[in-house]
Amino acid sequence: MSAPRRAVALVALLGALFVLGGAGPVSAHSAVRETTPGEGTVLKSAPKQVTMTFTESVGITDDSLRVLSPENRRVNAGDTEHASGRSDSVRVPLDDGLADGTYTVAWRVVSADSHPISGAFTFSIGKPSETTAAVSAEPAVNSASGALYDIARYAAYAAVALLIGAATFVLVCRPDSAEPLRGLVRAGWWVLVASTAALLLIRGPYERGTGPSTLLDPELIENTLTSRPGWALLARLALLAGAAVFLVRLGRGAAAETDGPETDGLETDGPETEQVRPKPVMLAVGGVLAVGLAVTWAAAEHASAGIQVPLAMTSSVLHLLAMAVWLGGLAALLTTLHRSEALLPAASVARFSRLAFASVAVLVLTGVYQSWRGLGSWDAVFDTSYGRILVAKVCAVVLLLAAAGFSRRWTGRLTDTGEQLRVPVLETVGARAGGGADSGPQAGSSSGDTGESASAAAGDGSDEKPETESEPTSAPGARRGALRRSVLAEVVVGVVVLVITTVLTGTQPGRAEIETAAAEETAATGQRTASTTLIPFDVGTPGGHGKVQIVLEPGRVGENTVEAVIIGPDGGIATVPEIRLSFTLASQKIGPIDAGLTNKGGYWGTSSLNLPIPGTWTMKVTVRTSDIDQVSETRRVKILR
Repeated sequence: MSAPRRAVALVALLGALFVLGGAGPVSAHSAVRETTPGEGTVLKSAPKQVTMTFTESVGITDDSLRVLSPENRRVNAGDTEHASGRSDSVRVPLDDGLADGTYTVAWRVVSADSHPISGAFTFSIGKPSETTAAVSAEPAVNSASGALYDIARYAAYAAVALLIGAATFVLVCRPDSAEPLRGLVRAGWWVLVASTAALLLIRGPYERGTGPSTLLDPELIENTLTSRPGWALLARLALLAGAAVFLVRLGRGAAAETDGPETDGLETDGPETEQVRPKPVMLAVGGVLAVGLAVTWAAAEHASAGIQVPLAMTSSVLHLLAMAVWLGGLAALLTTLHRSEALLPAASVARFSRLAFASVAVLVLTGVYQSWRGLGSWDAVFDTSYGRILVAKVCAVVLLLAAAGFSRRWTGRLTDTGEQLRVPVLETVGARAGGGADSGPQAGSSSGDTGESASAAAGDGSDEKPETESEPTSAPGARRGALRRSVLAEVVVGVVVLVITTVLTGTQPGRAEIETAAAEETAATGQRTASTTLIPFDVGTPGGHGKVQIVLEPGRVGENTVEAVIIGPDGGIATVPEIRLSFTLASQKIGPIDAGLTNKGGYWGTSSLNLPIPGTWTMKVTVRTSDIDQVSETRRVKILR
């Protein structure tokens, strides 16, 4: 298999692991800390504005906050803006003279680490109204756009590892021929360019929650290009243009190695060794480009939000570079071992072994810091999604280190064998040189006793030569075979680590998840809350579809009020013969608890639903549209203390 095909296969493997792993949409990395007015509160007079505060800084658009009246009419008096210059607080002014009733606030923002989040809450003026505005309960990210965005992210991570790792292998490990790695480097560069361009186009639909059909929407593209993630992607493309020039110069220098002791971008250690090594300026330029590429990730991921941002970004850059040098270098080493016509020098393998050891040290140090920063406490290790995924990554890294240990052991044996092989070769050359410049088989045979001795030596050697040469040739061959297998194992486990790492970057950090839960508990204390769920249904008959909006108030342990409204196909309020509602908490074996809804004239409701303990309950609603037609749907709803 050629290097480009092997690179494509690696990217395909990443995609397959992504699909088989069942990775869902990325988790929200910011959460609502406080709202004014509070969720579910009833105000005596109309507020002048709506303000929301989040657990970290957020990005907004003019339409990030939409306030809807009970008649589903927008009452925004202006555009959404950050409140008092605070990046974690947003507000929108309201129209004057708002009437009594229940108002719905639909919001959508982008976390500091570039992940979109959305939601809705209600407040009332005077007294709650019988109807509220219908707000879609769809997820923050469209499933198709989210899948395309994740695939592009996975491809970009794999490509940057191939690009940086293979280039570093050529510059630092200095194999006899870089020809087997040309395709690998080209594939890494092209895949990274393509995935970055794809991310630029998909970013708009991903943030707005729209489908891939809006991929080329000029407004979305403009919003992307003027946002921080968009700037990072543009900077990545510019750096890749510089990397292309660098790789061309590097390729020309490698191709001209045999033309003389000094080549374009390369220099030799001296006339005796003819050891070709890169010039310092080439190493410096390559290092700057690699660091720049890593910064484009750190500027738009977890490191750019939360505590200790400068230190976190530095750690993230070093972590990504170490990962790329190690895993990409492994791919380069495996390609060279399998495709190179000449045996890979033991010195090159030894250089990579030292480089890999340094990369692992950097990964461990930065990984420990990032784990502490992301978790914040021991409780978050197993109580949060981030912690559990991190444990899986640690286990995979342990396997990777075990495979690396085997590779390092075989590398040491191969290096020792290479040093021993030089002795018999030098003796043979010296023996032939001892006969003089003109000496040869005929000269040796005409020298009397000396010739007889030479013939005897030759005769004895002819019987023992196969046995003598079998040791230095078969032993290194066996060791190189073992090295290939251990490196292949490293690459396979390394791909798994890369996939888990990419999933981890799309998961809310444990520290933020715990802070969010604490903020929700604090916000729920001393004030009423409400949970609004919009559930589509279809009984399969003409006109037998629509949505049922269920408002659960206050959404806490104890007595709750429930209002269920049917929204017909035309968007208006509709009536049905019956709505049944029940709640089940399977983890505690509680339920189903029947809500006992009754027809209130325009909606179905009850004020006596008692939910005994907090948790995530399964809410089942059954809508009957005729004597024989009905359908049931379920949703999960969180009940607070």
